[in-house]
Amino acid sequence: MKNSIICKILVCSLWMVFPWGMSAQKVSDKQPWSVRMAESEMIRCPESWQLDFQPKLKWDYCHGLELQSMLDVYDRYGDRKFYDYALAYADTMVNADGTIKMYKRQEFSLDRVNSGKFLFRIYEQTKDEKYRKALDLLRSQFDEHPRNADGGFWHKKIYPNQVWLDGVYMGAPFYAEYAFRNNQVEVYPDVVNQFLMAARHTYDPANGLYRHACDVSRKERWADPVTGQSQHCWGRALGWYAMAFVDALDFIPKHEAGRDSMLVIFNNIAAQVKRLQDSKTGVWYQVLDKSGAKGNYLESSCSAMFVYALFKGVRKGYIDPSYLEVAVKGYKGILKEFIRVDKDGLVSITQACAVAGLGGKNYRSGDYDYYINETIRANDAKAVGPFILASLEWERLQEVKAIVK
Repeated sequence: MKNSIICKILVCSLWMVFPWGMSAQKVSDKQPWSVRMAESEMIRCPESWQLDFQPKLKWDYCHGLELQSMLDVYDRYGDRKFYDYALAYADTMVNADGTIKMYKRQEFSLDRVNSGKFLFRIYEQTKDEKYRKALDLLRSQFDEHPRNADGGFWHKKIYPNQVWLDGVYMGAPFYAEYAFRNNQVEVYPDVVNQFLMAARHTYDPANGLYRHACDVSRKERWADPVTGQSQHCWGRALGWYAMAFVDALDFIPKHEAGRDSMLVIFNNIAAQVKRLQDSKTGVWYQVLDKSGAKGNYLESSCSAMFVYALFKGVRKGYIDPSYLEVAVKGYKGILKEFIRVDKDGLVSITQACAVAGLGGKNYRSGDYDYYINETIRANDAKAVGPFILASLEWERLQEVKAIVK
């Protein structure tokens, strides 16, 4: 296996050094944007484990996000290559006994759970028991995952007492889908609680937004000594939270207690996203509560996440149909501000924050300067995946309009 991985890395390196391999593959501009972006990623990363700039195998939430979106492209357009691309990662990472390479359950990281969402459909189509066992393994993490007194999961074991909006997306939709597929109705209250407690801990009444995170113990240097909250509302953190709602609600029964409260929170998110949409470009800023401030910039991953969540929210009836106008303006803004196409038709999405977090070994203070000075790059998986999802919603809308006409 080790030699195989080394060979794949060498092949990838040759692709980067010798452009003949890349230029031999073109992407047609006659195809929908979702297909064009998915094909472009497959050309940039011939092996699916290479997604998100990875030089070696990693069980990562970014892979789960992108491969989930590619399976959605497969479901919509039926091109088997997208399914096979996702299957290749699943087959590489999941061992015959259902254990997962590079996954350490004892780390209790919600990030590692999100990677498994696409396995539901892989198992559904292959019926290979190793995928069912892998799903069971990931689900078992919740049985012992550290929690705060109100039942909220810690973001990671290394971040005690901390609730991050990112983490709600990483864990709750998987938790909800597993419960739905396995008839674990007793789990729904716990899933709903993850959304409600995150709102309680991160809500800022001064502006109606939700801050990136909260240290319930109020011990971290980045945490407000009174509220425990981090200093700002980071765009992508709110984007993760918004996507978590529209994805988890697919699996939570309409009669479930607390579901209405989830919709109240999601409607507030939609209202704040509308309020903070840049009037000129239609997209959103890296630090939302400092929109338009010096040094702040229009950021692609949060913009794609908001557009996807609004499109789907309207389609599912979670928010008022008037938000469709916000989503359409945002989608057109993404195409104009962030999407670039090279001479071979390869599609790139620019202006994505590579990463942002709080605390850690190289301590991240979460102040304004921190967020605006993190690395910015093109084709970050956290922008690519949501762009594909937003594009699929846009394409569905165009089809509906054509039928109505």
